[in-house]
Amino acid sequence: MVKAGILTVSDMGSKGKREDTAGARLKEIFESRGWATDRYAIVPDEKDAIRDKLIAWSDRDGLDIICTTGGTGFADRDITPEATVEVVEKQVPGIPEAMRAVGLKKTPMAILSRAVAGIRGHTLIINLPGSERGAVESIEAVIEAIPHAIDVIRGKPGH
Repeated sequence: MVKAGILTVSDMGSKGKREDTAGARLKEIFESRGWATDRYAIVPDEKDAIRDKLIAWSDRDGLDIICTTGGTGFADRDITPEATVEVVEKQVPGIPEAMRAVGLKKTPMAILSRAVAGIRGHTLIINLPGSERGAVESIEAVIEAIPHAIDVIRGKPGH
């Protein structure tokens, strides 16, 4: 079973002033595939808070995948990609490239996403947009490849 974490990055959400619909939908999608959502949190747009969760969930909790939602745009406080790059050991550029390519078929604004993906230890980390629609469309663009990616990262025989 895939062990997943969802980390929502939102100043307003972390203060309880905005409902996290993107995180809730990701949890539904993961659980419909039989994945366990072992960790869920909302943190403010603060690099240390993002970085600390990614490290703890990867190194301490051994999650297979962590999806962040939010903080991938152009606003001053959008720093999720920078925090992610600081913690991953290998970047996986094909994942955000695929998400942007699929998104571009629906809106020209998809090219404005700064999302990144990478591997820390045995954990795949993927940045997703903060909007529910953007997060769902992005994860659906790549979700079929994720179980294979996790198998390879975990060094399962035959991969």
